[in-house]
Amino acid sequence: MNRIARLAFAALLAAPVTLLAQPAATPPTPLQNLKASIERIIGATGADWGIYMKSLETGEEIAINADRPMETASTIKLTLLTEVFEQIKAGKLKLTDQYTVTKADQVGGTGIIQFLDVGDTLTIKDLATLMVIVSDNTATDVLFRAVGGPEVVARRMQQMGFKETRPQWTVHGYFAALTAAPDRLKFNSGPRNRFGQTTAREMGRLLELMERGQLVDKASSDMMLQIMRRQLYRTRIPRYLDGRWQIPHKTGELPPYVADDVGVLERPGHRIVLTVLTDQQAGQGSYEMLEAAIGRVAQQVAEYYEYR
Repeated sequence: MNRIARLAFAALLAAPVTLLAQPAATPPTPLQNLKASIERIIGATGADWGIYMKSLETGEEIAINADRPMETASTIKLTLLTEVFEQIKAGKLKLTDQYTVTKADQVGGTGIIQFLDVGDTLTIKDLATLMVIVSDNTATDVLFRAVGGPEVVARRMQQMGFKETRPQWTVHGYFAALTAAPDRLKFNSGPRNRFGQTTAREMGRLLELMERGQLVDKASSDMMLQIMRRQLYRTRIPRYLDGRWQIPHKTGELPPYVADDVGVLERPGHRIVLTVLTDQQAGQGSYEMLEAAIGRVAQQVAEYYEYR
């Protein structure tokens, strides 16, 4: 090795060794941790889920299969409630309009009007309240008839930009078709046979408009929320919240296939839209497990905003 080469080699050995720094892993954000917690809860159920959460104060969102069209069960009654108030605003209906119970109108399933005496009188406001707080099926079909049918409600949702949200049957029509179906599981798995259809995001958007006072108008939004705060079924979103939040919400169920709950968590400084749709078409899991999981999802969301 000549002198120049030896000097170059010595200089190379003396040079500091610079290692390429590995970029530090970015820690997950609190919102990402919340989403991961929710995914762990729902992953243990074996069901299909659609979830959408939005804080109306911070704008934070979580979306899990939130744009997947799914069965609504009775949560679709909120779209009928919207149409009722649209027609009240337009002067076509009044909250004080009266309906007289007939035997032909009484529908089974959820609700109490089926047990009232024929000839009893209820107002439109009574019917709307019962349709929401006890998911009364008779009230639902009477209101469908009053507004012009499910297709009128579906058209309203389309006009509002909700492309995947629509009722598809009256309750009586749905039960009749389901009873006549040779295979109930196959019937329930067909999208055209859904009682109603929506996505978690679209239903969340409907609730956001209501909470902001922009659904129909401020007075109508306020009354719809007031009705929803009186919801009597509390085994899902409110399940583990111990009265810490006001929760206007609407449940829907088609056991053992579907358990839904959609609503808003309300407390001073916070309004969080939360829509949870589930579907386990094979009915392979416990229905109680689905309800409890919805409750745990809501609990995680509530505690995130309480304690973060």
